[in-house]
Amino acid sequence: MEVPQDETFREERERFALRWNCEDCALFDEQERCVHGFPTHRHRRSRYLDPSAPILICKEFDLL
Repeated sequence: MEVPQDETFREERERFALRWNCEDCALFDEQERCVHGFPTHRHRRSRYLDPSAPILICKEFDLL
């Protein structure tokens, strides 16, 4: 599911230190790959520097 970013989300992301990116996932390995083989380009932290990028959360996300 894609959810549009808005200013409220960006503020709360910082205030509450929200984590949902590959870099924060226990299933993201040292070679910067998902151990389940899922593509990572749409879930990487750098993607969200673009405020128009919709929020995508992987169903396999497992917080470190």
